[in-house]
Amino acid sequence: MATQFTDQNVKELIASGKPVVIDCWATWCGPCVRMSPIIDELAEQFGDKAVIGKYNIDEQSDLTAEHRIMSIPTILFFKEGKLVDRLAGSQPKSTLEDKINALIG
Repeated sequence: MATQFTDQNVKELIASGKPVVIDCWATWCGPCVRMSPIIDELAEQFGDKAVIGKYNIDEQSDLTAEHRIMSIPTILFFKEGKLVDRLAGSQPKSTLEDKINALIG
């Protein structure tokens, strides 16, 4: 199951040392809603190898401001606590799998 990132847990999860993938989304965003099942599938697929989940920009704001999220969906990739990549817009599952495998490898 995808992790629900909040302003209260996001910094701790990023600092955990595990690869972290954060889908910044909102309920009113059609492409975000279409990406949601892919994020859930990736969270199941990678299990405890990476922390994969969603950050609702309408309910949370710290990460949005810190990383200047201007469009959604935006997917942030962290390795060893540092932002190493980001993608804007809908992405195919295969692209996300490749990025996550690179984080893990």
